[in-house]
Amino acid sequence: MNKCGGRVVLQQFPAGGPRGSWPAEEFAQARRLEGQQAEVVMDLLADAFLVVVPGSEGGD
Repeated sequence: MNKCGGRVVLQQFPAGGPRGSWPAEEFAQARRLEGQQAEVVMDLLADAFLVVVPGSEGGD
């Protein structure tokens, strides 16, 4: 898992997915159903959607 602005990146999805497909949102929803505070953010430089959760306060 990578860190992104104090958050942990669970999964990365390319922004150019098939029309009508929302794999990042579906992955994040599944994590929320498991009790994680997952959200989807856009990484403009990588042209990708990232599913992130809050990072730990204590560092790595």
